[in-house]
Amino acid sequence: MRMALAFLSGLLQGNIKALARCISLVENEAGDYAQLLQALPHGSTTKVVGITGPPGAGKSTLVNALINQLLKQQQKVAIIAVDPSSPFNYGALLGDRIRMSRHFNNPDVYIRSLASRGALGGLNYKIIEISEVIKAAGFDYLFIETVGVGQSEVEIAGIADTTVVVVVPEAGDEIQTMKAGLMEIADIFVVNKADREQADAFARNLRTLAHLRSQAWSIPVIKTIATQEDGVLDLIKQIKLHQQNTYNNTKRHAQLLTEKVFQLVQQQRMRDVNKGRLQQEIEQRLQAGTFNLYQMASEFYN
Repeated sequence: MRMALAFLSGLLQGNIKALARCISLVENEAGDYAQLLQALPHGSTTKVVGITGPPGAGKSTLVNALINQLLKQQQKVAIIAVDPSSPFNYGALLGDRIRMSRHFNNPDVYIRSLASRGALGGLNYKIIEISEVIKAAGFDYLFIETVGVGQSEVEIAGIADTTVVVVVPEAGDEIQTMKAGLMEIADIFVVNKADREQADAFARNLRTLAHLRSQAWSIPVIKTIATQEDGVLDLIKQIKLHQQNTYNNTKRHAQLLTEKVFQLVQQQRMRDVNKGRLQQEIEQRLQAGTFNLYQMASEFYN
């Protein structure tokens, strides 16, 4: 416990080395990481923003533009870039040093690449815990950029306070499919690369679909050209408005916390379930003619 408390002290003071050590401790479930997590204070003011959308939408470029504008406002920014895993060592295939190298030495910016490590949803298994560690370090904003594949788009909605879905005008043909997928999790839509053809028409159609969702928050559709940082200030304004809406809505805030706790409990309940051993047991029962799907499952959840 002493080691965890020593890290916690540095973490709460915003020490970057302590933050990096804490994240590694948590991600690898090393040492007294559980005690460290339980000692984290609640009530952080860090705005957690998920940036998701299909590959090629310009998510990383948009995050870079957001960082630039927020630094001008004297804000401290952290970024978690969730990358696909290497099939050889489970490390991140892409890298923050490549995509966001211009901010690498800025003391007000912290960037961490996380490998998805085979997580079914496309995010890292420890994404909730790592997010809470970063929030404890006193950043104004935490951006979580997903890899944009699998179910990561849906999964991010249960982690971020505000989910920004980034699309491009060429996605116009897929808009009906989006209504059943990304439409359900977006708090803000960004039509990036808005200098391309049909951007205005696409944004209008997207606004129409967004207004069909009956809820307290009216989903904005922001047009941006991330390479030129056009529209980025409008996006920051909408993020702030949505954060205020969320935290002034006790029920919505409780829903977010409920989803996080549910995911953590689910992970802990599944810790002892080894798929390899499960398959061996199933094979044995199949050979013996004693396999029953529901009986097998009940042995694990009872």
